[in-house]
Amino acid sequence: MTTIDLVASATRTSFAAIAFSDRWHDFWHGTIGEWILSKGLRITLLILGGLLAARFINWSAQKISRRIDADFRESDALVRSESAKHRQAVASVISYVAIALLGVMVVVEATDILAVPVSSLVAPAAVLGAALGFGAQRIVQDLLSGFFIITEKQYGFGDLVSLTVAGIAKEATGTVEDVTLRVTKLRSSEGEVLTIPNGQIVKTQNLSKDWARAVIDIPVPTTADLNQVNDVLHGVSEKAIDDPELKDLLLDAPQLMGVESIELDTVNLRMVARTLPGKQFEVGRKLRVLVIAALMRAGIASPADSSPVVEAIVHPATAGGAEEGQGPVTSK
Repeated sequence: MTTIDLVASATRTSFAAIAFSDRWHDFWHGTIGEWILSKGLRITLLILGGLLAARFINWSAQKISRRIDADFRESDALVRSESAKHRQAVASVISYVAIALLGVMVVVEATDILAVPVSSLVAPAAVLGAALGFGAQRIVQDLLSGFFIITEKQYGFGDLVSLTVAGIAKEATGTVEDVTLRVTKLRSSEGEVLTIPNGQIVKTQNLSKDWARAVIDIPVPTTADLNQVNDVLHGVSEKAIDDPELKDLLLDAPQLMGVESIELDTVNLRMVARTLPGKQFEVGRKLRVLVIAALMRAGIASPADSSPVVEAIVHPATAGGAEEGQGPVTSK
């Protein structure tokens, strides 16, 4: 390639660069470029700032929840206090509300940057309000119900609850894992996570608020000496409060309520015990073991262990008493 060709090539490259530079300059000094520099950049920074602030709020709420949970795990308490459960629920709601308010502020600032006249938003706002009034009634109901659930302290994080849901016959039972203004999340005994809209909750049963009660029904044969059975069960109640596995779970000694019901071949006695919140099922299982062992040591058979009695069927020919010795026969 000759020197003239090289000079021509360099000249063409220079002209192309100058043309590109002119177009680039014209773009940024044109309408679109000025909008990007004056408004687009501000809106982008506003959105990025809102996203970072939302992540910070979410991180702070999770940190507070983890801190409350760590305080419980590091302590000697067997169950969470009511204040700790309520604080975790409130932290979740505050983060939810703060992020919602942050989103509204970002939208308002963006409309201000875009210089959108407020009067032009009246008609769209009216249409949007009507649409929300008809289509978002369920969401509004969920939010209001969630607000009252938290402010009234009906349940909180870690509570064992049984919820009656509208339109569902079976109750939803499990441990509360999260409470927000819109939904409640439960972890069932099978490990499933149940997400229930707060507006669909008709009745709430908190099985672990302040204290709980273990109820043990004890069937004994009608032939058993009830005075002896009562003495045995009173002995179980006195020993249960000193049991190393039960003394930390019981709030006081179990009480024998007496005969609860009478059936054809059994008498059902009931024993109740006040326990720590959510520990009634564990206490009930351990008390049943103690009761069974005590009854066996006392020689009191359960209804299943009693021998069945077979009534002999009298033939019409012997109805006059020809076989007077025939009567109830006990199978061996």
